[in-house]
Amino acid sequence: MPTQCNPEPMLFARLDRRDVVADFGGGAITSDAGALLLGATDRAIRLVDRFAACFTDGRSADRVVHDIPTLVGQRVFGIALGYEDVADHDDLRRDPVLGPVLGRLEARRARCAPLAGKSTLNRLEHAPVDGHRYRKIAHDPEAIEALFVDLFLDAHPKPPKEIVLDLDATDDPIHGRQEGRFFHGYYDSYCYLPLYIFCGEHLLAAKLRRSNIDASAGAVEEVARLVRQVRARWPKVKILLRGDSGFAREALMGWCEANKIDYLFGLARNARLVDHIHIDLAWAEEAARTGTPARRFADFRWTTRDSWSKRRRVVAKAEWIPDRGVGGANPRFVVTSLAARDLDARTLYERVYCARGDMENRIKECQLDLFADRTSAATMKANQLRLWFASMAYVLLAALRRIALAHTRLEKATCGTLRIKLLKIGAQVRVTVRRIRVAMASASPYAGEFALAHARLCR
Repeated sequence: MPTQCNPEPMLFARLDRRDVVADFGGGAITSDAGALLLGATDRAIRLVDRFAACFTDGRSADRVVHDIPTLVGQRVFGIALGYEDVADHDDLRRDPVLGPVLGRLEARRARCAPLAGKSTLNRLEHAPVDGHRYRKIAHDPEAIEALFVDLFLDAHPKPPKEIVLDLDATDDPIHGRQEGRFFHGYYDSYCYLPLYIFCGEHLLAAKLRRSNIDASAGAVEEVARLVRQVRARWPKVKILLRGDSGFAREALMGWCEANKIDYLFGLARNARLVDHIHIDLAWAEEAARTGTPARRFADFRWTTRDSWSKRRRVVAKAEWIPDRGVGGANPRFVVTSLAARDLDARTLYERVYCARGDMENRIKECQLDLFADRTSAATMKANQLRLWFASMAYVLLAALRRIALAHTRLEKATCGTLRIKLLKIGAQVRVTVRRIRVAMASASPYAGEFALAHARLCR
């Protein structure tokens, strides 16, 4: 039997005639006690099991130590907890809370840890689409894409009357020689150009794309797939597509009109459009002489010289901002299929179109809080799978926020704030015959929100 030695204490200071000492003899302690809430949220929406069903396991069953659901849950939970690299799991594989949350209290085999390390998770992240001689785990891209929409549909107890689908393309800078590497002039960097589609806070699609394409490339196919899946469950729902001027393309607008989908897109300004509202701009300039910005709205039918197939409704904001001096004009334009009798020009622009800005906050959560831009693998397929793992972590945290934190001071918190306030909680873990006790820090400032989240998730 090995000798049990007391760890050597480290003296830091003296306080009130007492020595302030520290050592590493605290036993089983975790800094991620909030993973318990992630586990409860997962049980509520069944994300991990459904995501794992999108993978096939060709490994010999009698030799498997870590099954697919455990691997998938470990990676998704790890990202949600702030561990962006699979290398971090060489330490997490023995975490006293993450293991029980994923159903792994003890290792299945001698000299193994309860959870997987970086090598096994790396093979998961590089799972091919089809079977491979040496890569026994494969994934089904179509099933993963459909799962995002299924999770969105399941989040609603009854069909809404109308949904708004926000489309946006953003940059994902890359710093190596990854497949699909191109320089983008607008972003002034080598990057990917992923396409995101949200409905409110619900993520419906995250498509990795090369950056040598138009922002709307592939949008028709993605929207058609989403609409087909949504209408199969909600046949009477009204759908509005909303996006910036990068999506005001004939192909997408024509598809919407042919399929009875409304749209509202920004429209890039040009000399013809600005000249068309020159009287409104003059009125706005005159009104701005008081020193405050002034704006007027114009509503008219418009078509391009050769790219549009028909005349469409365009709403213009003729704004003058005095602080800009001589160049105080700030005209903006949108094109829409919505009728003027349903929404006037000002309401359409200020209330409906400008609301799309909130989607950019959701993209920031994905990229800054959940490492969706961690696309450093050599191939685009592997990077797409990494993007989906990060996106599933977002869906999990968004579900925690929606189900468990409504009407609390964290109901609008970002994923990064939720991690700091609710997930990163220190706790001592004690395992007995009858229970596993996670004793969290008594001074946790968000203990009330944690208890309420538990009550809502585990009722």
